[in-house]
Amino acid sequence: MSIFKRLFGIGSAEVNSALDKLEDPVKMTEQGIRDLKQDLTKSMQGLAEVKALTIRTRKEYESNKDKAEEYERKAILLLQKAESGQLVPEEADRLASECLSKKEQAMTAAQTHHKMLSQNEGQVAKMEQNIQSLKSQISKWENEAKTLKARAKVSEASAKLNKTLANVDSSSTINLLERMKQKVEEKEALAESYGDIASLETSVDDEINKAIGPGTGNSTPQLEALKAKLKLNQNNPE
Repeated sequence: MSIFKRLFGIGSAEVNSALDKLEDPVKMTEQGIRDLKQDLTKSMQGLAEVKALTIRTRKEYESNKDKAEEYERKAILLLQKAESGQLVPEEADRLASECLSKKEQAMTAAQTHHKMLSQNEGQVAKMEQNIQSLKSQISKWENEAKTLKARAKVSEASAKLNKTLANVDSSSTINLLERMKQKVEEKEALAESYGDIASLETSVDDEINKAIGPGTGNSTPQLEALKAKLKLNQNNPE
């Protein structure tokens, strides 16, 4: 929220409305940061120009200050020569006055450049402070943009997953599972039925074998006829 307020210069009440109109907030944020970096580059250029002007102003100040001191030294030297008789006093006074006049001009220029120098140095300090603050803010916003981009990817993936889940027909899936369950139960019942039949056939064979063995129980006419035939054959061997 804060990054959009800073990037687009809008209030909190207008941020949500602005975001609703953005097709891609991440791209808009990255573009805003690129614009700020261009502004930072221009500010750095401006700072360099002001620093260069400050350097020239300092040189002018020092030069005029040295000139003032030099003219004062020359005026003293002229007066000393007049006292020693090397110069006519009137000529020495005239030239010394010229030196003092030039000294005043140099002092005035030095004071003017000194005032400009103070202003320029103050401006340089302020610009450097603002630039450092802007660098810090850009770094912070870049981190926020990275976080926003990551959140956007997660949201997009979640939206796709939710959309997929929303398109799943749960009722048809449940019906399909119920039909599969019913088919399995039918096959299980059929297998159990075949098992019962096999068990029944095996029980009949067991009864027959038991009847044939010793200690047989009930007899049938066919069985009695078969026994008589066997006995006859034993009594009348060939």
